[in-house]
Amino acid sequence: MSEQNLSWLDEARALIGHEYGKVYAWDAVNQPMVRQWCEAMGVDNPLYLDGVSGKARFGANVAPPTMLQVWVLAGLKDRFPEGSATDNPYEVLQIIERNGYPSVVAVNSEQRYLRYLKEGEKIAFTSQIESVSEQKTTGLGTGFFVTQLLNFYDEADALVGQMRFRLFKFRAPERVKPAEKPRRPLPGVSDDNRFFWDGLKERKLKIQRCTACNTLRHPPGPACPDCHSLASDSVEVSGRGRIYSYSVVHHPTLPGVPQPNPVGLIELAEGVRVVAGLVDVDPAHIEIGREVEVDFLECADELVIPVFRPVGGA
Repeated sequence: MSEQNLSWLDEARALIGHEYGKVYAWDAVNQPMVRQWCEAMGVDNPLYLDGVSGKARFGANVAPPTMLQVWVLAGLKDRFPEGSATDNPYEVLQIIERNGYPSVVAVNSEQRYLRYLKEGEKIAFTSQIESVSEQKTTGLGTGFFVTQLLNFYDEADALVGQMRFRLFKFRAPERVKPAEKPRRPLPGVSDDNRFFWDGLKERKLKIQRCTACNTLRHPPGPACPDCHSLASDSVEVSGRGRIYSYSVVHHPTLPGVPQPNPVGLIELAEGVRVVAGLVDVDPAHIEIGREVEVDFLECADELVIPVFRPVGGA
């Protein structure tokens, strides 16, 4: 990607190769720390634990090589022993952050071991920025890969190991906040009308039907108003119809409901009438007889309600 308008990168890259440190360890290599680390990591190699194997091979107990960085961690108070350098090894990251890349994520770590560390040794480290990449865009965002090289030394200033630690300093993409669902009063749900509300969650408009005389009825009820049978089921209807009548509600106001609130009495193609909100209409110019079709408005609390919009657009 082009680095146009990234002239400030010159300041960051001028620090590549600059050595920071030396920084000393708080404690010498010791068996209690080795034992606890091995227990945490599930390591049971007797070379590190039995107090015999290490001495037989190296003349002293030794630590697992992968504990290299453990011995020089700053601790919870983020400070090092007296005599450690106080220069700032994170200058490059701060420069990048000041220029609009505030987020950071660790990418990978590579360690190189030159020999085992022995009990009683006290190590120190220096660090340097090895590279700053060109601007990259990833799934996390746009930014720069920064590689830091740490060199670890014994008390005789001999190199005992190295670690490369790579970070991605980036700016996350702007995310569009999802529209908040309207929070409306919840309906009263009973055994008679549960099918209606459950159907809406499946984006289906269902109407109660008498199984004795096949009459459709709405709102749902326990008995057929025509034949008085208590037997019923429900059928999915087309959702197409026309505005039979309407009212524009101004008061009272309800949470999650637009004001003014046009409400239509919709005569469905199947002959039954339902009351529902009207959307995509001008409350001052609603037409009786206008063809409409059902839509499903998802609200908070998993509530779905039917609304009707004009066929062919507003």
